[in-house]
Amino acid sequence: MKKYILFDHDGVLVDTEFWYYKAGERALADIGLTLDKDQYLRDMSQGLGTWAQARAAGIDEQIISRQREVRNDYYQEYLRTEAIEIEGVVDTLAQLSQYVRMAIVTTAKRVDFDIIHEKRQIRKFMDFVLVREDYKLSKPHPEPYLTGLKRLGATKEETLVVEDSSRGLNSAVAAGIDCAIVHNEFTKTHDFSQATYRIETLIELKNILLNAT
Repeated sequence: MKKYILFDHDGVLVDTEFWYYKAGERALADIGLTLDKDQYLRDMSQGLGTWAQARAAGIDEQIISRQREVRNDYYQEYLRTEAIEIEGVVDTLAQLSQYVRMAIVTTAKRVDFDIIHEKRQIRKFMDFVLVREDYKLSKPHPEPYLTGLKRLGATKEETLVVEDSSRGLNSAVAAGIDCAIVHNEFTKTHDFSQATYRIETLIELKNILLNAT
């Protein structure tokens, strides 16, 4: 049986990925560019994002830097005003906490993470949270999940990663950790061929944990 779970955050525990995209779309629209969603999703799976399209369009780095701050402001506005809960997450975490220790390993920045969790109950089930500022190299590099393992004092074999993107899956695979991919409409076209498990909702993790050796 697995003893530990390392959760990705955005798209797994909260429904934020669409709003991150919308914030980037809005920031590019401010300077007359249209963000191509399909290309954005392809770029995100490679660890890139909104600004790859801006650079491809010849936008100056100073303008990109300015619009990145604008995007961040738009995103935080959405985090405060939009419904980003995923149904059943808190109840599922309460159940899982009877069997395993859990933590979050996210590429979210600390300021965004704190806004999201000002009034939510997710953090209380976690031993710790690693945000983007807590490690040097981001997913798909293995460093985030290797850092999580070290912090837990866990082995790879004892641990399960839960992700929703190919970037996160590749990070877990590179770290040598089994990975369960939870369905997310925003990332459903990603390549998940290396996933150990595919699930529709987090409640399915209970059976995985009880049956895993």
